[in-house]
Amino acid sequence: MAGMRVVKGMPDVQLSREEFQRRYFERFYDPAFEGLRPEIEKLVEKAWEAYDGYRKTPRTVKAGAEFEDPDFELAVEWLEARRQIKLAEERHKDKASPSRILLINGSSRSDQSCPGEMSKTWRIVTIARDLIAGERGFETDIIDLSRLTSDYGKVIYPCKACVSTAQPLCHWPCSCYPNHAIGQANDWMNEIYPKWVAAHGIMIAAPVNWYQAPSSLKLMMDRLVCADGGNPDPTTTSGKDPAKAKELELKGWPYPRHLAGRVFGVIVHGDASGAENLRRMLVDWMSDMALIPAGHKATLDRYVGYYEPYATSHDEFDKDEGFQDEVRMAVKSLINGVKLMRSGELNPPDAGLPEARPK
Repeated sequence: MAGMRVVKGMPDVQLSREEFQRRYFERFYDPAFEGLRPEIEKLVEKAWEAYDGYRKTPRTVKAGAEFEDPDFELAVEWLEARRQIKLAEERHKDKASPSRILLINGSSRSDQSCPGEMSKTWRIVTIARDLIAGERGFETDIIDLSRLTSDYGKVIYPCKACVSTAQPLCHWPCSCYPNHAIGQANDWMNEIYPKWVAAHGIMIAAPVNWYQAPSSLKLMMDRLVCADGGNPDPTTTSGKDPAKAKELELKGWPYPRHLAGRVFGVIVHGDASGAENLRRMLVDWMSDMALIPAGHKATLDRYVGYYEPYATSHDEFDKDEGFQDEVRMAVKSLINGVKLMRSGELNPPDAGLPEARPK
């Protein structure tokens, strides 16, 4: 496979020293920093060196014997994320451990930021949390994606679509971030991956934003692509070498499904349109990763205050006791699905069948 074709030709993104400094100083727009300009200029110089030399991962160690190339330098942060995922896998597989359900608040609205009011999605999550709390032998984790809009330094960076170059170029967990050379730090996904791995059941609650998933939820979804077919050994592709990844894929990629077998539910709500489409997309997405739906009652789409004023939407939620009961039924269905899965009684009809058309 010598001479593997790697197609290039996009515009250069390298900044001049002057433009880099201008952008760097934008971070210190507050007049409170004006007296610190000499110190900030020193920081600019070091940051420029990291950028111009493209020091993406300034702290690395040799991969070690667990990897194909033990001498390859791997980022310390990636290795720590991998370690946390392995610990989460152990908790997930431990039959003596409590059953764990991961609740995901897919709304970006929060009373801790500009909207000044909590989301109805958060209220759905709290209904689920309180119900699970009363279930013996169950624990919950919560990923509140509204923290992306309200919590200092919290960020999920966009997926770079390494999969579309070659599946083995997408590493599990993602190795694209952090990228210290271009200031992409504090990526939240390294904390999020272990929560998905440790879970036996997953419930996503989300509103409809312009006929689609909220941007915060979509960011997390895209970055979970590495959980479905991702390469657990970056040394096999010498980091991000596209030619090596293409060669590896064409030799026959096993497509490891790192989240397969977990049980899931989905609750989508809207106010005018799009709820059914979003529910279908979320169900299709998790089913495609080989997660198992917890039954018809666990995948729900409804309208709250259909074409009513936004200003009274929480009042409409209060009045809609039927919807709240359906939420509880969805959560109970997920709880039952987790119990069946952990007892070995939940066996999908396609279990063990090979992929007719592997990705």
